[in-house]
Amino acid sequence: MVFTLKCSLAVAIMISLACSAYAIKCYQCESLTTPKCGLKFEEDETLLIDCAKIGPPRSLQSFFPLQNATGCIKKTLESVAGHPQIVRSCYFGDVSNIQSGCQSDPSLPFVRQIGCDVCTKDECNGSSSIAPVAGAIVLFFAAARLLA
Repeated sequence: MVFTLKCSLAVAIMISLACSAYAIKCYQCESLTTPKCGLKFEEDETLLIDCAKIGPPRSLQSFFPLQNATGCIKKTLESVAGHPQIVRSCYFGDVSNIQSGCQSDPSLPFVRQIGCDVCTKDECNGSSSIAPVAGAIVLFFAAARLLA
């Protein structure tokens, strides 16, 4: 019984990883041009993009020349005017080491990055907080430990 449950769990995880490896859907917008994209995010299907259809930003192309998106990103920036700007898009790079993928665009020297959140589920950069995703990951590993 326990062996069957472990095998079922392993197969479910493999199927989940295989499906998510092909493409991820993220919100892509900027709060300056799209007010729905701001701190109080309003979900809108027209803002969703299939990340398999776009490449990495120009500032990251030397690091990730032909790589697919690995997650979603939400950056909080502060411009010269001092107002926070939210940018949501696809994330390119290693999700366990977000330093290179979260780097500021060098072509925008007057913009200061305040925060950068990365997540790996479809549409996960729409919420104002990534904490629920982190909580789900912790619960998953706790359940796996109990079943081991």
